[in-house]
Amino acid sequence: MRIGGLASGMDIDTIVSDLMKAERMPLDKLTKNKQVIEWQRDAYREMNTLLLNFRNQTFDMKLSSNFGARTVTSSNESKITAIAKSAADLSSFTISKIDQLATAATKVNAGAISKSGTKIDASVSLYSMKDNFANTNFGWTSGSVETQTVSPAANGKTFKLTLTAGVELQEIANHTTVKVDGKSFKIITDPASTLQTGDVRVDKDGNLEFFDEISKGSTIKVDFAATKKIETLKPTADFTEIQLAKSPISLQDEVVVTINGIDYRNSGTNKNELLAADNSVFAKIDEIGKIMFTNQQAKDTEVKVAYEQMYFAFDIGSHTSNGQVNERFLVQGSDSLDSVLSKISSSDAGLSAYYDTFTDQVTLTRKETGDFNEAGNEIITTPGFLNNILRFGSGSETGGDNAVFTVNGLSTERTSNTFDMNGVTFTLKDKLLSTEPSISINVANDTNKVVENITKFVNSYNELIEKIQTKVNEEKYKDYLPLTDNEREGLSEKQQEKWEEMARSGLLRRDSLLSGLLSKMRTDFYSPVSNATIDSNVKQLSSIGITTTSNYLEGGKLVINEDELRKAIEENPESVEKLFTSSGSTSGEQGILNRLYDSLTNTMDSIKTKAGNSNATNDTFTLGKNLNRITDQMDRFEDRLTQVENRYWAQFTAMEKAIQKSNSQMSFLMQQFSS
Repeated sequence: MRIGGLASGMDIDTIVSDLMKAERMPLDKLTKNKQVIEWQRDAYREMNTLLLNFRNQTFDMKLSSNFGARTVTSSNESKITAIAKSAADLSSFTISKIDQLATAATKVNAGAISKSGTKIDASVSLYSMKDNFANTNFGWTSGSVETQTVSPAANGKTFKLTLTAGVELQEIANHTTVKVDGKSFKIITDPASTLQTGDVRVDKDGNLEFFDEISKGSTIKVDFAATKKIETLKPTADFTEIQLAKSPISLQDEVVVTINGIDYRNSGTNKNELLAADNSVFAKIDEIGKIMFTNQQAKDTEVKVAYEQMYFAFDIGSHTSNGQVNERFLVQGSDSLDSVLSKISSSDAGLSAYYDTFTDQVTLTRKETGDFNEAGNEIITTPGFLNNILRFGSGSETGGDNAVFTVNGLSTERTSNTFDMNGVTFTLKDKLLSTEPSISINVANDTNKVVENITKFVNSYNELIEKIQTKVNEEKYKDYLPLTDNEREGLSEKQQEKWEEMARSGLLRRDSLLSGLLSKMRTDFYSPVSNATIDSNVKQLSSIGITTTSNYLEGGKLVINEDELRKAIEENPESVEKLFTSSGSTSGEQGILNRLYDSLTNTMDSIKTKAGNSNATNDTFTLGKNLNRITDQMDRFEDRLTQVENRYWAQFTAMEKAIQKSNSQMSFLMQQFSS
């Protein structure tokens, strides 16, 4: 803190401040120059964004679908509709007969699945409903149904599941599935068997050995049955009962509860009682997995429970366009019929499963239409849950037929009612008898769509050159420079906005890069396209009704004579497309769009070299280097200003000291005379 003028009575702060204003004038000029360059950099980047958007449109416009749009008419859309791709030939088809439509295979079970006089509830657990089924032989097995996913950290062939000590895999051959990124692998259990591609060897300890190398980051999903479930619980409050995660519990198998190192088992005649070593009842357990203790247990007591649940397994499959597909399901006793059917429907088996509560029957429908198994049924069910419990063993299958029709005199088939033929997508909707009139499908140019696409592109071009013209012709107000902070203080907010608007004007006035692009794009449009693929009568835009506006001030905007453009497209669509899209080794051979794309790319690269982009550092583009140079000058000048200000204060301080000393001497002399 500096305080001046105590001896001299002068306002030293104001004097030094005014002196420094004069000293700061060169720094203010540098600050203004820096701001102008930053504005110019941003203006260039805004233009590059406009050019990028138009270049993307130019690229998209090169797609043949913009010029080869097709329209299709059907003489009887109630029986056949069609959609043509741009690559479709201009042709016609005659459908004289549709013998049958493609159908999906459906298998209906043999009858009601509930026991006479009862009705199952499809939303509750199968185990609780097991006695309500007409056939009760589910093939229940005790163990634990588990799922694990392994994601390899490196390429390899051998991996291992994480199993709790004392737990092993069981029924590996029939109750295990292994998928890698959704692809099923064949389970091999014999340690002496030679593996082949698509095989995986699995043992009871959870070791997986593949023949094929599994890539890093793949997803190995394994569904398996374990010998038992070992669950550890630690309630956070005092408790008298706990609920196990898996159910129903197999009480015919051993249940062991371990607390404080002491085991309690359900051995004895009463399987739902957990006994201590002296045969006293420590707790009771029921089939739904609830353990009820005789005495209250303290919170944070660790309870370890080893038990087995009830489950069963079944396989299902279908013949599809990808060949025969088979899926295996492990069903817990807590699963409902609805959840099992939902698993089938969402699996890769290619089937939809449905239970009808009114008829008490179940149906399976393949998701694809067509006949993929000429030798037999399309849907594969297996003994056990499907064939016995759900009664598909003696069920009937219908459908699974191909569409059979006659086109242009040729009798043919398709597995789907929607199919492609020579670039045309047909959809069969109903049968057509030979006695009914034949249906004509005609493919023609969609002239309206092509005209629309070209018009839209030309409009985008006109908008672009208007924006560029505005920038390169924008008035430059030399008297309006960027405001410093001190200058802003003397203006209102509205005055500041108006001033900045004037200062920003003309930043790209007569810019050579943008002016050069305008000139180059006009040349790209107007120069003839000369190559062997184009009709000699369709080598310039003017030959298809696209010309330059007569108003010179509009800077070469294009105008379209729609009648002439439509006529050219109808008479010579291929040459119109080539005029825009043909390629070549020279600019003269290239179509208009390829020329434009190259011109836009070159200008964008030049602008990027000059102004960079949002990710660029200042030392990688021209204006950025200028900004760095000015910043360095400003830093050095700031240091110099600090030195100058210190010098001024030192000088005024010396003056104050001299005045103070003079005043002291004068006071002393006055005292001498007065005495």
